[in-house]
Amino acid sequence: MGQPITVTSRAGSSPAVRLFDLNRSLTGMELERYSTVEEAQSKGMRPPDVLAQRLIEGGALSVTIYSNTVTVEAPADSWATFEPRAQHLIEHLFEYYGEDAGWSYEARGLESPPPVSLDVPTG
Repeated sequence: MGQPITVTSRAGSSPAVRLFDLNRSLTGMELERYSTVEEAQSKGMRPPDVLAQRLIEGGALSVTIYSNTVTVEAPADSWATFEPRAQHLIEHLFEYYGEDAGWSYEARGLESPPPVSLDVPTG
C-alpha cells in the first residue's frame, strides 16, 4: 500500500503561496519547477513530476519542489478549498492502490516495465 507522507503546511510570502513541509525528500539537491501539466509530464514519472501534475490539475498555477519542501502557487481566494486537497495529494503520493494512488505504473494507467533479471551470467 505504501506509506503516507506527513505534511505540514504554512503560509508563503504572499497570499497566493503555501509551503508544504514533508517528512521525506522528493528530490535531491536540484530545484524542480513546473507551471503546466505538459511540463510535468515531459519530465517523466518521478514522484515530483507526478505530484506537480496532480497539483496543477487540481488548480495550482505553479509548483516548485526542493528536497522535502513543496511550494505551491494558486489563486489566493482558492486556498480555503484547495489547501486540504493539495495536502491530501501530497500525503497519498506513495500509496499504490486506491482512487488517489500515487506514482506507480498501475496507478498512472501504464504498463509496467518488464522485470529486471538479477541473475549473474555463468560461463
